[in-house]
Amino acid sequence: MFAYLSRYVWGLVLALTTSAALAQSQAELEAQMAAYDAVRPKSVIALQPFRHEVSGLLFDGEHAVRLISLNSEVNTWFLVQLTTANGKKLLESFHVENPDPAGQTISLDITKRPALVLGGAGGGTMRCAPWLGAKSELLAARATGLPFAPICQNRLFLRNQVTGSRSNLEATAEFLRDNVWGGEKLVNFAKGAFFKDSEMETSEALASTGQGRLDIGPGAAAMDEAVADRPVISTHNALGMQGAKSGRMTMGLWYPIMGLEGVFTSTIQPRSIADAVLNGPGVTNRLDSVEGRANAHFVAFDLGRFEIAYAVGTDHPRLGWSPRPPHSVRPSGMPGPDGVKNANPLVRLGMIPPSVADRTIGVFTGGFKRSHAAFKWGDYIRLNYGTHYGFIENGVILSKLQPHLSTLYVLTDGTIGMKTWEETDNTMLSRIRFARQNGVPILERDPKTGQGVPGPLVTRWGPGNWSGSADAKLRTLRAGACMRTSGDKRFLIYGYFSTGTPSAMARTFQAYDCEYAMLLDMNALEHTHLALFVRSEDGTVNVEHLMPGMALIEKRGANGTIIPRFLGFADNRDLFYLILREDAQ
Repeated sequence: MFAYLSRYVWGLVLALTTSAALAQSQAELEAQMAAYDAVRPKSVIALQPFRHEVSGLLFDGEHAVRLISLNSEVNTWFLVQLTTANGKKLLESFHVENPDPAGQTISLDITKRPALVLGGAGGGTMRCAPWLGAKSELLAARATGLPFAPICQNRLFLRNQVTGSRSNLEATAEFLRDNVWGGEKLVNFAKGAFFKDSEMETSEALASTGQGRLDIGPGAAAMDEAVADRPVISTHNALGMQGAKSGRMTMGLWYPIMGLEGVFTSTIQPRSIADAVLNGPGVTNRLDSVEGRANAHFVAFDLGRFEIAYAVGTDHPRLGWSPRPPHSVRPSGMPGPDGVKNANPLVRLGMIPPSVADRTIGVFTGGFKRSHAAFKWGDYIRLNYGTHYGFIENGVILSKLQPHLSTLYVLTDGTIGMKTWEETDNTMLSRIRFARQNGVPILERDPKTGQGVPGPLVTRWGPGNWSGSADAKLRTLRAGACMRTSGDKRFLIYGYFSTGTPSAMARTFQAYDCEYAMLLDMNALEHTHLALFVRSEDGTVNVEHLMPGMALIEKRGANGTIIPRFLGFADNRDLFYLILREDAQ
């Protein structure tokens, strides 16, 4: 097994940590990194190599309060813990979120009576001791049952555990996997028998109208026809588009979304892609007649206007073992590949924080559950205990990022990247706010040309971990994401393939001139869910779904209005969400 961070990499990490983290001695930081690397059972707290802890004795002399910054550089997630005076017995633990990590500092002052000191925000500096009293502010906030309960004059949130929403389909599949012998095989049979092509959408080409322009949004997909000759098809795309007539779209062109500057949508059928793309560069399987005529839909976000954030669901992805790698690769006594059984005492919510809800303009589901997020075949089975997909939320490492996997990440300085992770990339760990890995690349950037080319495992079903079907040829509903640079702008593009294989995804993302592309999730609309939030002048939030069926998973209020998934209620699945940059408002 490879050492997760070499001494060289660890030295670079030390050089990059913030002054807050460096308040600890190098010996303490090295001890935390050793605990992170150790192949043994551990808590999720011990998995945080950049945490910073401060404790203070309370006035009664019998109890203490401990503040743990889980990543001082990211400055978002904290634990406030009440312990015995010697700190050996934990009495209460509260997961606290800083809604303004860029502008508000949090520290524990132990020079007088211990208190949190909040500084730098618009409200100035204040002291807060929310643990005081038999009916403390923390206990009162917990009793509300709100997923985010305000404390300290609304300058912090207590995260409370709630039940994440799930559909009947999701609940049934999970019950079979967890409680029925052979349940995974039953679920896979259902996929092959019922999900294959279940969401396929196709349209016959209508008369060409020449509507649309090549230079809108990220730039048109590569097709052999001129704009005036490109096929126009009818689609079920349910977004509010400018320039589209009666649900008809010219293939390969982009249409602006009304009310959301910097957001665009497009559609194409893979068989219409230019021959120069379909025939190379790179190696893929040839399109079959079904996926060739299956509609694929895309939504592009201008990253000059939007930030990206990520949150794990209340239940998924889990932190234990995937059943896919053989038991022979599991170290004895380890409850999961990182030694962690669950996220306790951290609270997972599967929900957009209220601090950015008014700036959130879109959301889409994340990646695979842990049960499918590791390798059953190929070279990666025996690397790092099966190479489970990693993920990080608000600087907290919930599952380690593994080499060879496609990774979408966001740094503390706002940098957004998508790449195949390498061991040397771990020098960025202390500065990662969000990250999600999901399999091997669909497209990788060719270092010579700068263009995206199909990843080396696109045509290899087992080693690429593309599908769990018995015959390894499952063609199904899939979602993916790619990065594209167009002039001086960068775009994140979400792709929805009504039915297709990784080869069809690779050639289609190539046609849109993507530099890198990765898989997200598959098989059901709830797993490929994308919604946009368009605000009217009167403040009303209109929820628009990429496909009409995606609205079925939403909840509704007493008056029939939609309560959006991930925004209005917690969900069991993980998510990415797009936030309007404050300087773009």
